Amino acid sequence: MFDLPAPLPQVPAEADLVSPPLQTRGFLHSVETGAAVDGPGMRFVFFLSGCQFRCAYCHNPDTWKLHNGRALDLDEAMAEVSPYAGFLRIAGGVTVSGGEPLMQADFTGALLARLKDQLGLHTALDTQGFLHAGVSDRWFDPVDLVLLDIKHSDPEAYHRLTGQALAPTLAFAHRLVDLGKPMWIRYVLVPGLTDGADDIDRLADFLACLGPAVQRVEVLPFHQMGAAKWARLGLTYSLAQTPTPTAPQVDAARARFAERGLKVF
Repeated sequence: MFDLPAPLPQVPAEADLVSPPLQTRGFLHSVETGAAVDGPGMRFVFFLSGCQFRCAYCHNPDTWKLHNGRALDLDEAMAEVSPYAGFLRIAGGVTVSGGEPLMQADFTGALLARLKDQLGLHTALDTQGFLHAGVSDRWFDPVDLVLLDIKHSDPEAYHRLTGQALAPTLAFAHRLVDLGKPMWIRYVLVPGLTDGADDIDRLADFLACLGPAVQRVEVLPFHQMGAAKWARLGLTYSLAQTPTPTAPQVDAARARFAERGLKVF
């Protein structure tokens, strides 16, 4: 077993975190116009603000608070992406990320629908799925792909790592299978925290049982690029001395997923 960071600060319950019903205004942290790692092809990415997780390795803690983002309505959001629509139709698409986009479920759902209906773009949702129960099955109609972040496979370790429960995320993965929605799984490899062989095997077994809906698993090496943001916000960063995993460590983790027949990157 490995040592986990001290328990993270508690955050409000789910009901206090979701945007109000029928909200068509959102809060935007930033956009990226040429992302190559947030879905297939080249992506325009909306990074919405607000997240109910407090991940120990978060590299964007400045997205945690909902109202830290810039307020905008759907028309303003569409104006951000429309100039790139012609290119995106042939080169990639749009990803809605965060923060956690399901914290702004009404805005996110309406934005995804307009991206699909008005611009005909491939859409991806980058989420940890914790709040999925707050939206209907139809909400996912305009979603072409889900990038599902699974932080850990052990419930206790997951809670200490994120401040929240693992079960809703696993239930969301099953729901996506039922909905016929493809998913890419994202797993951050943190030395001494998420790199345990038993923990990786447990997650790999779970993903293998989901079948072809899991199109790929991305093992993402931990990095220190967010440390400066923690310092600017006056937050204690518990992983300041944690190293980036070596290439052999990353390869070993990827091999454990591949042993289950999963496509790994």
